[in-house]
Amino acid sequence: MFPRSLRPPRTKSFFLFGPRGTGKTVWVRDRFPGALYLDLLESELYTELLASPGRIDRRIPEGFRGWVVLDEVQRVPEVLDEVHRLIERRGLRFALTGSSARKLWRKGVNLLAGRALTLGMHPLTCRELGSAFRVRHSLRFGQLPAAYVEEDPEGFLRSYVRTYLREEVLQEGLTRNLGAFSRFLEAASLSQASPLNVSAVARDCHVERKVVEDYFSILEDLLLAVRVPVFAKRARRRVVAHPKFYFFDAGVFRAIRPRGPLDSPEEINGAALETLRFQEIRAWNDYLRLDYGLHYWRTATGLEVDFVLYGERGLRAFEVKRSSRLRSEDFRGLESFRQDFPVARCTMVYGGTRAYHEGAVRVLPFEVCLRELPDLL
Repeated sequence: MFPRSLRPPRTKSFFLFGPRGTGKTVWVRDRFPGALYLDLLESELYTELLASPGRIDRRIPEGFRGWVVLDEVQRVPEVLDEVHRLIERRGLRFALTGSSARKLWRKGVNLLAGRALTLGMHPLTCRELGSAFRVRHSLRFGQLPAAYVEEDPEGFLRSYVRTYLREEVLQEGLTRNLGAFSRFLEAASLSQASPLNVSAVARDCHVERKVVEDYFSILEDLLLAVRVPVFAKRARRRVVAHPKFYFFDAGVFRAIRPRGPLDSPEEINGAALETLRFQEIRAWNDYLRLDYGLHYWRTATGLEVDFVLYGERGLRAFEVKRSSRLRSEDFRGLESFRQDFPVARCTMVYGGTRAYHEGAVRVLPFEVCLRELPDLL
């Protein structure tokens, strides 16, 4: 197991959300070796609690004072009423994991407000991988734990897409038309790391716009994708309205992205590079509890900054370039952003090997920036 940077609360119950395959189960088993472990993927327990959520009380021995781990809690949302009661009456502490927030948001998770923290689990980070980290491997296969330990990471990712992103969505009843959803996934991948035009995606996959909007919501509810809004606070220039779209992991994106003789490797690699940067920023923002809002900035004239982080800790702007050599025009987006927001700390991340300053902009090699990211934030 790679050492994870996520730190659990010592005395307070918590939810741990994250996409399938990020390592939630391994992490809770490692962190709470003496816990009572209840897995709702087990058919017997699932059926029992689905019929009567109150039966969870019988599963916890009288006088038990350790942690109770309830894995994949979203499968029986009604059990949260009983968790609430057990926290109040028996003083129990729960670690509640889930790979989908969809049912919980709608069926009672707020009953635990103030009684349980909410944490997030992400793909591995560069720091967590340590000496095992390889840029080329991460850009091709992403940073899910299995993508670094499986002998056939490409086969693992194909299976992940087939069994989870398609079949499980169908089994959960989130869509009845698996063919349309599969076409949607491929069409959505063409928008990776780009401003999202829902109407264009609908045309590409031959599905009604409203259905496509629902599909995007499903991906977000399952924690598989994120729409990043444009930074428009006190805007001095006219900015675009469309959010950017990202699948949560570079390897998952590449497994979904269709490829053929007309597809440019540079285009796919560029989106993967930006995705890898994106997932690392999200991970550290959660693990360090920095509470930045994550945005991007793009003006109507085409000036752009890939990532803008705004919060009580300040304003951070990051631009990502694949090239090993930077030209003056590569800095136009950051320079324009800093003209509008002089307090911003701006960083250019590129494919070269030398760290330096270009005026007020700090320039860092890609891998150096990943390793230093917690300090930069």
